[in-house]
Amino acid sequence: MTNARTRLHSQLPQTRLWTYEGQFPGPTIEVRSGRRLRVAWTNELRGTVPLVAVRAPYAQPTPANTPGYRDPDGSLPALVELIDGVADLPPWNVVHLHGAVTNGGNDGWAHNGISPGEAQLTEYPNRQPAAALWYHDHAMAVTRFNVHAGLAGLYLIRDEEEDGLGLPGGDREIPLVITDRNLDTDPATGALTGQLLFKFQYLPATGTTAPVTGPFTLVNGVIWPHLDVDARWYRFRVLNAANGRFFRLDLVDEAGTVHNDAVRIIGTDVGLLPAPAAVPAGGLTITPAERVDLLVDFSRFRGQRLRLVNTGASIEPDIMEFRVESRGRNDPFTPPARLSSSYARLDDGVTVPADHDEVFVATTPPGVAGRPHPEMWELKEITRPAEVPTRFPQEGVIQLTDPATGKVRTFRTVARLFDDTRTIFINRGRWVVWNLIQLGGAPHPMHIHMARFQLLSRRKISDLTAFDVAVGGTSAPLLASTDGPPIERHEEGWKDTFSLWTGEWIRVAGQFEGATGEFMYHCHILDHEDEGMMRPFVVHPPEVARFHLHPGGSGHGGHS
Repeated sequence: MTNARTRLHSQLPQTRLWTYEGQFPGPTIEVRSGRRLRVAWTNELRGTVPLVAVRAPYAQPTPANTPGYRDPDGSLPALVELIDGVADLPPWNVVHLHGAVTNGGNDGWAHNGISPGEAQLTEYPNRQPAAALWYHDHAMAVTRFNVHAGLAGLYLIRDEEEDGLGLPGGDREIPLVITDRNLDTDPATGALTGQLLFKFQYLPATGTTAPVTGPFTLVNGVIWPHLDVDARWYRFRVLNAANGRFFRLDLVDEAGTVHNDAVRIIGTDVGLLPAPAAVPAGGLTITPAERVDLLVDFSRFRGQRLRLVNTGASIEPDIMEFRVESRGRNDPFTPPARLSSSYARLDDGVTVPADHDEVFVATTPPGVAGRPHPEMWELKEITRPAEVPTRFPQEGVIQLTDPATGKVRTFRTVARLFDDTRTIFINRGRWVVWNLIQLGGAPHPMHIHMARFQLLSRRKISDLTAFDVAVGGTSAPLLASTDGPPIERHEEGWKDTFSLWTGEWIRVAGQFEGATGEFMYHCHILDHEDEGMMRPFVVHPPEVARFHLHPGGSGHGGHS
């Protein structure tokens, strides 16, 4: 980890960054499945975090999409505030390899930051199929600032199954690390200075904030780049590395016509799909930390210019431009009809055994019981009728009508802050179904460390008014439908990050094998993560777990 200066655009002054190996994004690391890799992440950073952090009052259009933050005389406009303490933050960093199955000691535990002159020694077994993982900073409470300063990079795992497909490679396999940034301006002239600006909105009356976003979209560390391509098939390993911005991707020509039929989705976060999937009709939404593996056929567009755009964006929608050669030989490649023969679709009671653990987690909107930020609540079901409250609403008590049974289920919140008592204990080798329930507010990309998962079901709570935000509990049972929005073909793939939209109840399943230790799960909007939407869980060998005493009882897995 080293300091660097680089131009984010040819017409900009240099920008000061924190980087891996002096590069933004960091070097793309390539490994073979099953071949162990050891890394010394050495902190050689100097000075304080190279950004200016400010907040501005809510307005339309949002001030977060405007460069700069000062009046022409250099003063602060009304209610615009510097974030106290950010200018003093030292280099204190810990690296997490996102999507890796590795023991807890190598996972990048948020409290285990290291200071300059020290090294984080890690070991990655890479005992998992071909996939695009990524590494980034994960330091407690300051991840949003450290990643925004430049600490992120891609990590590709290769295997024989992928090799046998003959996919485009070499110069025609290209990482696209997409993110957004804002920049400060000279207050007198309005000219961009190149200084990173971490700027977001807030409500002065309550302190409620919105995640940081920026008006400039970057690909591989460059604002609005172009790429010269042959009239052939290409493979793009796409990562949304933004702190909080969602991207809805479309491929368009110079007239604005959408050409998503030239794109095939062949993989998601942690593996190849069983077969290529089409881009959804409304574009491909990719939330922070999600990855997609895309094939694009440029042979249809000789001599043309195409753009990858963020459809419906409140900022400049262009992400990058592809300039297709006017000549070239024919491309013999065609996408394979079958991709991953090792893929198996998970199904309740079949590939997911009936004997599994269940975990329930709810996300809440800002303002619950007067607290300004959205929260993440671990829930434990109340199964004894005598323990069910007789009056509602009560803070931390949630009632749901389960569409699978028609019965009302009552849950009590057992943890909501990172340093609350651990409540989720999983025996190594166990299957776990995570029930993620969104009770209002902004959507959340939910990331669970250590295992890979599939989306089993998506239910919809159409009316959230029974959740009393002022109290923080339900006044009547929330009714969930048996069906939510349909699961798209590409959403059936192996993933580690799931979009949880307003009023959804999603169920994701995974087997916790191959590693043990203490891990984390959290919202991957980094502002939300740092503001408290992160919790730990523990995976033990079952032989050890039986001897472990903890408040939830003996260690027989999660909330069963």
